[in-house]
Amino acid sequence: MQIDSTPLDIAVELDDGVIGRVELTAMVDIATRSIPAAVIRPTTKAVDAALLLARCMTPELMRPGWSQAASMAASAMPYRSMKSIDERLAGAAAKPVIVPETIVCDHGKAYLSATFKNACRSQGINLQPAHPDTPTDKPIIERTLQSIGTLFAQFVTGYLGSSVERRGKNAEQQAIFSLPEIQDLLDEWIVTGWQNRPHDGLRDPFTTSRVLSPNEKYAALLAVSGYVPAPFTAEDYLELMPTETRVINSYGVKIRHRVYDTEELNPYRGQKSGMKALNGLWEVKYDPYDIACVWIRNPQDGGWITAYWRQLSSGAQPFGDDIWNYARQVVAERGITTPSESEVKTAVEAILDKASPPAKPAARQRKNQRAAARNKAAINSQRTRPGLGKPLQEAKPPATLVPTIEPAPDQEQDSPPVAKIIPLKIYDPQKEADKWW
Repeated sequence: MQIDSTPLDIAVELDDGVIGRVELTAMVDIATRSIPAAVIRPTTKAVDAALLLARCMTPELMRPGWSQAASMAASAMPYRSMKSIDERLAGAAAKPVIVPETIVCDHGKAYLSATFKNACRSQGINLQPAHPDTPTDKPIIERTLQSIGTLFAQFVTGYLGSSVERRGKNAEQQAIFSLPEIQDLLDEWIVTGWQNRPHDGLRDPFTTSRVLSPNEKYAALLAVSGYVPAPFTAEDYLELMPTETRVINSYGVKIRHRVYDTEELNPYRGQKSGMKALNGLWEVKYDPYDIACVWIRNPQDGGWITAYWRQLSSGAQPFGDDIWNYARQVVAERGITTPSESEVKTAVEAILDKASPPAKPAARQRKNQRAAARNKAAINSQRTRPGLGKPLQEAKPPATLVPTIEPAPDQEQDSPPVAKIIPLKIYDPQKEADKWW
C-alpha cells in the first residue's frame, strides 16, 4: 500500500461560520487500486495516519440514506463466502477489507513519527519510506489523490480549484458543508463511485481488452489468496494511540501539564512498572483529539487502566491538545510564564466561548475563532472514541470524580398549574357545506 496527504481543494465551514481548508489523507492498495481508508482533518496528525490502519482492516458499515446498491451484498465481491467466516460483514458497504503487508510513505512528519511506526509495528506491517523529494517512488497514491480532486472535489459546493486561475468567483463564500459532512460525502463516493469505476491499470491478464474495477479485481485476487478476518478489539485501537512514559505519583499521572487520576492507581503509586525497556516507567496512551482521559498499561495482567482528567468535571466542552497548547500561548502572552492547570482550562473555555478579552480585538478574536473552529471540527469528525464505542461528548469520568449536589429534603419544588385542555370539535363536512350555501 501507499499513503500520502494533500490539501483538499474544498472550502469547509469549520464552526460558527469560520471557513477553512482541510487536508486529505488516504491509503491505496497497489494490487486492486482500492481506497480502503481516507480521512479528512483540519491538519493531519500521526494519530490520524495510525487510525487509517484500523479503517483498512475493519468493514465500512452502511449508513442511513445510502442506497442498498452500495452494500457488499450487491457488489461484485463474494459476500456470502466472506460473511460465512466474518460476521462483521453483515450490513457492510461494498469496500474491501485489506490487511497491509508493506506501506510506502514519504518523509512527512506524521509518517515518520513514533506513533505511526509503533502502530505499524503492532500490526506486523513493514513501513518503507520513499526517497526524499521523490514522488515517483509512490506514483499510485499521487495519481489517486489527483483523481479524487478531479472526480470528487470539483463537483462539491465550495470547490476552490487547484490554483487561483481555476477558482470561481467568491468560491469560499459558497462553502456550505461541515467537515463531518464532507467526510460522509467522500466515504459514500468511494463506495459507490471509485470502487465500481473501471480502472485502466486493472486489466484481465488473459483478456487485456477488459478493464476491471477495484472491487472486481479484489474479488479475483481473493479467489487466489483467500480471506482471513482480522478483528480489531479495543486493545488493538489503543495500540494505535500516541504513547508517553510517565511515573505514577501520589497525585496521579501528568500528561501535557494535565493531571489524570483514578482509584485504580492506588496500588501502583510510587511503584515501578517492572518493564526494563521503559526503565521502570509506565506506558501511557492518550488521544490528542480528546483530553478527557488516558490509558495506562498494567504490566501485571496486560490490561489498561483508564485515568480521567481531574478538571473534567468542570469542563463544559470537549477539546483536544491543539486548543490546549494554543490556550497556554494565550496565557503566556499575559505575562504568566508557568500557568496552572486551572488557568489554562479557564483560557480554553474563554476561547471556545468566544469570550477572551484580547489586547488586539480584531486580530486576536479572529485567531481565537479559528482555533476554536478547528478544534470543534476535529472533535466532531471523531464520531466515536476508538475501541470504546462512545461519542466524545458522552465520555464521563466515574461517579466518584463528579461532584453531585443533592436537593435539600425540606426543599419543595413548585410545579406550575396544569392548563385546561379544550378539545377540538369533530369536523363535519356536511355541516360545513350547508354553511356555504
